[in-house]
Amino acid sequence: MKFDKYPFERLAELLDGIEPLAEYSVATLTIGEPQFETPDFIQEALKQSTDLLKKYPKTAGEVYLKEAQLGFLKKRFGVELKMSELIPTFGTREVLFNFPQFLLFDVKNPLIAFTSPFYQIYKGAAQASRAEIIYLNLTKESGFKPDINDKRLKDANLVILNSPNNPTASVLSKTELCEWVELALKYDFVLMNDECYSEIYCDTPPSSLLEASIEVGNESFKNILVINSISKRSSAPGLRSGFIAGDETILKEYMKYRTYVGAASPLPLQKASALAWSDEKHVQNSREIYRKNQELASEILGVKRSEATFYVWLEVDDDLKFTKELYREKNVKVLPGSFLGFEGTRSAYVRIALVENSEKTKEILIRIKDFIKGAVK
Repeated sequence: MKFDKYPFERLAELLDGIEPLAEYSVATLTIGEPQFETPDFIQEALKQSTDLLKKYPKTAGEVYLKEAQLGFLKKRFGVELKMSELIPTFGTREVLFNFPQFLLFDVKNPLIAFTSPFYQIYKGAAQASRAEIIYLNLTKESGFKPDINDKRLKDANLVILNSPNNPTASVLSKTELCEWVELALKYDFVLMNDECYSEIYCDTPPSSLLEASIEVGNESFKNILVINSISKRSSAPGLRSGFIAGDETILKEYMKYRTYVGAASPLPLQKASALAWSDEKHVQNSREIYRKNQELASEILGVKRSEATFYVWLEVDDDLKFTKELYREKNVKVLPGSFLGFEGTRSAYVRIALVENSEKTKEILIRIKDFIKGAVK
């Protein structure tokens, strides 16, 4: 089995040998990793729980963590789930990779559909599952939203949406999510929404696929699953705390599978994570920083302010050339859209992750603006 190179490995190869101008400090806007300190109360909870390292963690997760995650879903989305409808996970990357393998293990000629551009794990999971891929291309003409009328979807086994979207920052409305739920029921495919950016938004809180499922009368969440994480909302990717929630019939069997995977979260991490899931104030604080950063991007680069996420999906003439020359002239690293599997359009894009404080973000965005103005000349 041969996997594609990860985007950041490809970026390192692209920039290898380039000497940026020394007058600028390096600015890395490539990875979706918040550059703020994890809140003190979360760090303290982790420090105070190190005595639990002597114990094996349960694959199913501790009750206090599940209660915190269920509480988050109830407070944030008004969705009240049973314990059997949620599984704590070791982040969401591992779920996105191993869940398709579990689901499609005994399916002959499996078919996975997911949005493109995409988080590389989607494609890696499809490759590991030996599945054929349907790319749901997100284009400027479609508002960077997937085509629900794609006739190929009737044969899909698994469809992965990503709203709010990485990297385009588009958001599916509750009405649109309802339409996807109805399609999943009509064609009997499993529909998963990657909701890891649900808490990073400017004005309107994005809806969950779980809300949409209830809205259309699918209160048992048949065929419906969501994943979420505290990595972005709590500036704590190192805690590796996520969950998968929805259809309990699927999750019951998936739980059996997970006992063999060995992806249980260490107990000190679960203790700290439970507190993070239960608190909203620290999330509001970081959300304001991201809002300011989006406003700065709009003012300085002249782009439309993103509805959610901390990304700018910037249209350029040539994403590879833009990335190399921006690094050479301004010591700013961004990620070419083609490294995220972007297909189906003549346009080129780069992804800019606005994960620094607003003062530093402003300085870097001015560098990018100056570079663009120079390139136009």
